Amino acid sequence: MNITDNTILITGGGSGIGLEIAKALSPENKIIIVGRNKEKLDAAAKDLENVFTIQADVTNESDVKRLYEEVKTTFGGLNILINNAGFAHYYSISENSHTHDKALEEFTTNYFAPIRLTEKFLPLLKEQNEAAIVNVSSIVGFVPGASLPTYSDSKAALHSYTQVLRHQLAKDSQIKVFELMPPLVDTDFSAEIGGKENGIPPSDVAADLVKALQENKYEVRVGFTESLYQNFFAGTEGAFGAFNS
Repeated sequence: MNITDNTILITGGGSGIGLEIAKALSPENKIIIVGRNKEKLDAAAKDLENVFTIQADVTNESDVKRLYEEVKTTFGGLNILINNAGFAHYYSISENSHTHDKALEEFTTNYFAPIRLTEKFLPLLKEQNEAAIVNVSSIVGFVPGASLPTYSDSKAALHSYTQVLRHQLAKDSQIKVFELMPPLVDTDFSAEIGGKENGIPPSDVAADLVKALQENKYEVRVGFTESLYQNFFAGTEGAFGAFNS
């Protein structure tokens, strides 16, 4: 697809993968980065061209309605929606781990928020000659991480939703649906699970997404995700062991 002269909204765009995607696409597009912290967003956008900020909590229904109205009124439309905001708990399941509460928080951000945003922005996307939705899932959407049990569940659910969304929108719209599946990435988000020491640069993830958009490659399996994906379909147990050894 064309990756110039678009209006692109990126949730969780103030840092990490979202910010690197904004940097990669901002020279030739209009970028809207969204997050909960206005100061963080403004600091991220300060030295970037064509990047605008909107403070919003994507898990809050009234914030999503306000976000939609501001994008429609101020920017006049939207070509690409990138559902990147994420939340994770790092823990082991036990009788005292409050697993239900953790799962509810993770699914609210990682699964239900992208569904709500997609549904809300579909009318704007359908007005365009060419449009796209990008859902950022994870390597753990294919093979669960033992230390990220319910986060893995939420990303597996997002993977399934993305496949169905792609299939259904292809029938009656020009909207292309991409899924970005990074492995461990060096961001503050993943610092607790070794991202700083073992993760790939977020700029690599952004570069792979840009290339995939240009080539209409809908499943973007970055780095180790690709090899693990191949192992997963060869043998689920082997893939789980390789990932959690």
